[in-house]
Amino acid sequence: MAEKAQKLESYVWEGKDRKGNKSKGELTGSNLALVKAQLRKQGIIPDKVKKKPKPLFGGGSKRITPFDIAMLTRQLATMMKAGVPLVQSFDIVADGLENKGLQELVMSIRNDISSGTSFAGALSKHPKHFDDLYCNLVDSGEKAGALEQMLDRIATYLEKTELLKKKVKKAMTYPIAVVVVAIIVTAILLVKVVPQFESLFKGFGAELPVFTQFVVRLSEWMQSWWFVVLLGIVGTIFLFKEAIRRSQKFSDFIDKYVLKLPVVGEILDKSAVAKFGRVLSTTFAAGVPLVDALDSVAGATGNAVYRDAIDRIKNDVSSGTQLQVAMRQQDIFPVMAVQLTAIGEESGNLDEMLQKVAEHYEAVVDDMVDNLTALMEPMIMSVLGVLVGGLIVAMYLPIFQMGQVVG
Repeated sequence: MAEKAQKLESYVWEGKDRKGNKSKGELTGSNLALVKAQLRKQGIIPDKVKKKPKPLFGGGSKRITPFDIAMLTRQLATMMKAGVPLVQSFDIVADGLENKGLQELVMSIRNDISSGTSFAGALSKHPKHFDDLYCNLVDSGEKAGALEQMLDRIATYLEKTELLKKKVKKAMTYPIAVVVVAIIVTAILLVKVVPQFESLFKGFGAELPVFTQFVVRLSEWMQSWWFVVLLGIVGTIFLFKEAIRRSQKFSDFIDKYVLKLPVVGEILDKSAVAKFGRVLSTTFAAGVPLVDALDSVAGATGNAVYRDAIDRIKNDVSSGTQLQVAMRQQDIFPVMAVQLTAIGEESGNLDEMLQKVAEHYEAVVDDMVDNLTALMEPMIMSVLGVLVGGLIVAMYLPIFQMGQVVG
């Protein structure tokens, strides 16, 4: 008989052990009766068992991240390689999870599989966490009878992809951090520190230096309009995000010009090439035809310029053009990536060569991010030094001039 999908819940209990001592704790189960039965097996006589109350704010589950999915895939691959059946693998993995949301997701998939649904079919019911590429690869693995190898390949792909995203995010965060810190420090000095000096200058009776006058006027303006500046910054960030989300044309425009930024643009460019190699090698090695594999790659690079280029490559390949020729015609792929692809096509090891493309450019991104980090640390100190030092000079300049006159 098909097993009905059941949702796990957390229960809190109070009772007595075999010696009559009072005890309490927390247990997970699908219903109240099963929890009580489990307690009795443990030698506990339950007096009170009830569902654990959910927090007032934020719910009881943490958000499921792509990294969680990567770890789940790796655990399943390891279990199946050890000879553990798929349904039992889900049970073992679920028992070790602390994230209730992820635990419920795992048990939902497990129950669907045990009731006769295919693994790929069970995953496709959760498109928020398992995209078409993931489901198609699992489907290919199931049909080929090599699900454990496919899960291992998918886990590697997800781990590498998430690591690459993390590095790119780190590269983007540093320049933004410099700007944010500089703005906050400058605003605090203008609003809190400069007014103290301004009241001191009023007693001088002499005309202030031009630089000092500029800083004082800027301070007065900030004290009067700081909330407008704050709202303007928040509003601009919000509108920018909404424009990217709602307008494909604007999003594509940003993708095009972000690649032209110094250092950061090059990091994003190389990361797109790395994703191209990683996704295409994974899908092609799984037995997916090249044209269909390119469909998956187009949306996975994370940049509209490469997405459009890969769409054109797909059309060229479907009409009989070699992949390396189609890549060279787009004039955006690095020479090494094209050459390795050409070697792969000529030797019949395209998936291996594409994997080498991914590994090479992942290493390039890694080195570039490390170099950027090393460069940004003294840059942050320099920017803050210029801003803070400039304001201090502006404030003390009248005092120095006054000392010269007295001397």
